[in-house]
Amino acid sequence: MPVKTGEFKGHPTISLMKDESDMRPFTFGMGKARLILENLDAIKEFVESNGKDTSASDIETQ
Repeated sequence: MPVKTGEFKGHPTISLMKDESDMRPFTFGMGKARLILENLDAIKEFVESNGKDTSASDIETQ
């Protein structure tokens, strides 16, 4: 999955894309990044219990 970093109004951002041609990346800043990290286990559980095409082995932290 391609990842790009950038800036919005002087603040760092990160954009997650399905592929290089993704026209609508998922972009967020430090506040949401921290919130995601603090709730990573809950997010994994959500995906595992609701995802039909994603297995737990596909979800890894780096």
